[in-house]
Amino acid sequence: MGMLDGRVAICTGAARGVGAEVAKLMAKEGAKIVVVDPGVGGAGEGGDTRPAQATADEIKAAGGEAVANFGSVASFDDCLKMVQQARDEFGGILIVFNAAGILRDKMFHRMSGADWDAVIEVHLRGSFNVSRAAVEAFRDQGGGAFVHFSSTSGLIGAIGQANYGAAKMGVAGLSRIVAMEGAAKNVRSNVIAPFAWTRMIATIPVTDEASAQRIERFRTGMRADQVAPLAVALAANAGDGPTGQIFAARGNEIVLFSQPRPVASVTRDEGWSAEGLLTHGLKALSPKYTDLGGTNSVFRYDPV
Repeated sequence: MGMLDGRVAICTGAARGVGAEVAKLMAKEGAKIVVVDPGVGGAGEGGDTRPAQATADEIKAAGGEAVANFGSVASFDDCLKMVQQARDEFGGILIVFNAAGILRDKMFHRMSGADWDAVIEVHLRGSFNVSRAAVEAFRDQGGGAFVHFSSTSGLIGAIGQANYGAAKMGVAGLSRIVAMEGAAKNVRSNVIAPFAWTRMIATIPVTDEASAQRIERFRTGMRADQVAPLAVALAANAGDGPTGQIFAARGNEIVLFSQPRPVASVTRDEGWSAEGLLTHGLKALSPKYTDLGGTNSVFRYDPV
């Protein structure tokens, strides 16, 4: 028996990369999969139904159950159709795994409104759309699991990814509140920040030797299939499973992230003036400031 026997999962962004690996492992563990992917390019251009169908066909060839869906998470109507397809084909829905995404990297001072909107629409609005389409079913049946994708581009920061980082921080906030509101109904929601070489990562511009080395570490040391076990574990409907948490999968290492909490404070009985804050208050807090380093300054070691 698989740990997901009889469960039905909507897996978005599941035609390639991490999404496809998660969909295939979920199917291997007994889940019935709606493979969702409109087949767009890394920046959201074009559309091709063949990759999603190929993933569904691969699952079926291995003895699993799957159907393809070519909708977009950026469309709420499409997300409602995903849920309805899960019900029509497999009788219900218990898991939503959302890996759909695009990149349009630019330095912030050069970023267009269109580049901002496109990324926010797919990542943040898309996470809302697919989750909102499924959440009432989860609550009505007394259980369900959301597995969202965030990124260290938001949790830590990455130059050239203001749109992507903002969206991914928003996904973490969304997941947290969905978990809080869903706890009484056994609706769980968690986040994974994946480290893995994917088609989307391959679009990141290589501008210097440091970025070239970073990309090479992604390619050789952090595979898409290494993320999939964590997604499956978080999707399993265990009564004591985690909820409201942020994880990362980095090679063979699973990381639990902290979440924002107060780290220090300063008080003055008579209240603070702006001058007093500059000369005393902010200086007293400065040892606790978070530096401006990116992911490489936090993860200083090669993938395990």
